[in-house]
Amino acid sequence: MSQLPSWLTASLMLLLTLNAWAQAEQHEQEPPAWPVQRSFEQLAQSRDLMLRGVKNSQVINFALRRDRIAKNGELTLAYTPSPALLPGLSHLRVYLNEVLMDTLVIAEGEPGRQVQRQVRLDPRLITDFNQIRIEFVGHYTDICEDPAHSALWLNLAKNSRVSLTEQALALTNDLSYFPQPFFDTSDNEPLRLNMVLPGAPDTATLQSAGVLASYFGSLAGWRGAGFEVSYDALPLLDDRAPLARIMVLATNDHRPAFMADKTLYPPVDKAEVRLLDHPDSPYAKILLVQGKGNDELARAVRALALGGKLLRGERAVIEQAEPLTPRKPYDAPNWTPTDRPVRFAELVEYPGQLQASGLIPDPIELTVRLPPDLFVWQNQGIPLQTRYRYTAPTANDDSRLNISINGEFIGSLPLTAERDNQLEKLRLAVTSSETANARNQLMVPSLKIGTSNTIRYDFSFASTFGSAQPGRCQTTLVVDSRAVIDENSVIDFSGYHHFMAMPDLGAFVRSGFPFSRMADLSDTLVLMPASPSPLQTGLMLETLARIAAQTGYPALALRLTQDPAVLRESELDLLVFGPLPEGLTQAPAASLNQPTDWLMQAANASPLQAWPPSRLNKTHFDANAKVAVSAEGPLAAIVGMESPYAPGRSLVALLGNQPQDYELLRQTLQDDGRLNDIFGSVALLRDSGVSSQLVGEQYYIGHLPWWVKLWYLLSPHPVWLALLAVLSVLLLAVLLWRSLRWLAHRRDVRGEP
Repeated sequence: MSQLPSWLTASLMLLLTLNAWAQAEQHEQEPPAWPVQRSFEQLAQSRDLMLRGVKNSQVINFALRRDRIAKNGELTLAYTPSPALLPGLSHLRVYLNEVLMDTLVIAEGEPGRQVQRQVRLDPRLITDFNQIRIEFVGHYTDICEDPAHSALWLNLAKNSRVSLTEQALALTNDLSYFPQPFFDTSDNEPLRLNMVLPGAPDTATLQSAGVLASYFGSLAGWRGAGFEVSYDALPLLDDRAPLARIMVLATNDHRPAFMADKTLYPPVDKAEVRLLDHPDSPYAKILLVQGKGNDELARAVRALALGGKLLRGERAVIEQAEPLTPRKPYDAPNWTPTDRPVRFAELVEYPGQLQASGLIPDPIELTVRLPPDLFVWQNQGIPLQTRYRYTAPTANDDSRLNISINGEFIGSLPLTAERDNQLEKLRLAVTSSETANARNQLMVPSLKIGTSNTIRYDFSFASTFGSAQPGRCQTTLVVDSRAVIDENSVIDFSGYHHFMAMPDLGAFVRSGFPFSRMADLSDTLVLMPASPSPLQTGLMLETLARIAAQTGYPALALRLTQDPAVLRESELDLLVFGPLPEGLTQAPAASLNQPTDWLMQAANASPLQAWPPSRLNKTHFDANAKVAVSAEGPLAAIVGMESPYAPGRSLVALLGNQPQDYELLRQTLQDDGRLNDIFGSVALLRDSGVSSQLVGEQYYIGHLPWWVKLWYLLSPHPVWLALLAVLSVLLLAVLLWRSLRWLAHRRDVRGEP
């Protein structure tokens, strides 16, 4: 072969080099992807699912964020068929969004044993909201089958799982989609956000960060929200995990160090919000919230919380952002109103919640969230008026509607063959002396109304099958019965007072009370350390987000300070993070002989002093004893008490010394199991668990008529009640005797007989 010309050889080498560069660049720009697995238990199925002959299908819902697509999908089913099933004839049908994916035939040797099978899910059918429907077709004999026979069952294990390979999408920088991609309603996982602040953030920046965190907490709701805080630097990206969602707060004079280049991050003249790509990846987004000064930064944050739906484009300038109407006590959007009757339509959380179908329909449940200080002690009951419709049976049989609240059975109502709409009036009693009467007013004995209450309606339709009678084979078609709780049904909490004994840390961790009494936290003052660490700031953000998740409203009126002296002039509820200020323990209301004060001094000591757990089992600590134990390991505390500066106001402090202490506090506030162990006025947090106790003096918040309050306060003291009754009788007798003497004296003066 003749030698190629030099110019042609050089051209070929150039083309090969450009091709290699193009392939390398394409490889570098390949969208990041990562595997995700969710078990049925993580998808809101807390127990194994039972498929039967007359209830032979179950639906599993799962979601996909709108900034991702699914590359691959697989369903792993772990199930145990009944040993009475016929192999080869019995099988499962698996649907994805009502498209048949596969049929799983129950083979020889499988009945009575747990089986694990895989089903491929077509990724082209996977959208932001998806349903997997599993349908059981079971046979125990080839003739004269009874569809309600007890042998027809299949147990679907809760550790069955959906596996996806999720791939990131490169989204345009358009604020019209806000709060996406930072929060997506399709994502049922806990919300995880990164917050970047300037080094040594000042009070105004911390306050704006708290308001922004509470806004995302109100969106996250039951999902929960966590915040990783960093100063000055953007977090590093990891392509093996879902990409970070980052929020940056800055002013012209106080900005993170990574914004030093004013060409890329120019100063602003007003309040601005920008959506940017991360410098290292176009798939990760940065929400840059800027202000010329602290006032403009606060305005930009309020605009996100109030008018995020009005934003558009890559950059938005905020001219004005103020709430129009001040909040009122107990008006949190997530709380059921207690000043008027409430229709069920106001309690519905998703379409179809008030409907059920099938021979064995799923229960209809409604959640009623109430402020924890609602006073229902020794009340006659809470009116509940329920309207319902249902498929009428062919004859009057044993079909019934069972009603319960918080797992407590209220009563049972017959489902008759008459086709008229039914109206029943129920009363949820809070005393044990009331019983059902002839007017169908059902009473609940000893009902305890809490902060979150579930009203449950179970429709039970009776049916008779005759297909398995000896010598007579008959096919029966199961009726698709339907039932509806009318949205005009009413529950009425009006007329009840607000009164509560404090401190109560259980109310704080469950509903953010007493700070959540005002949904915008206008009655709250937050105290942060002078130089908070990222962990302390993250704890503050997550606590405010948790309160907002309970109320459903951001903390727009939040006030924050780093100066302990401000607390002395405050008449607000106090929320303290970090070591408790020295001056607070010297306040008149915080006497040094109170056990809460002893605990605070121990928490402020360095190194952190530990105390024996056995001492927490006593109501009072020995003032003359002194125990100090130096040990390694995280130890934190949550303390509640009356504010030493304003009677009737509360103080809650989240105390710690070392970084691991604050990490333990954050983990505890995100663990529902540990939160159930927090109550009283002192909660000690360790790796081994939570120890809580009510110590010190109690105080009361709210208002009651004086006679009700007197009766309530004396109810735990029967001796005092008896003495009060005796004194009342004696006083009445004296008054009556003096009145009779006066009448007798008057007759004597007038000369009347």
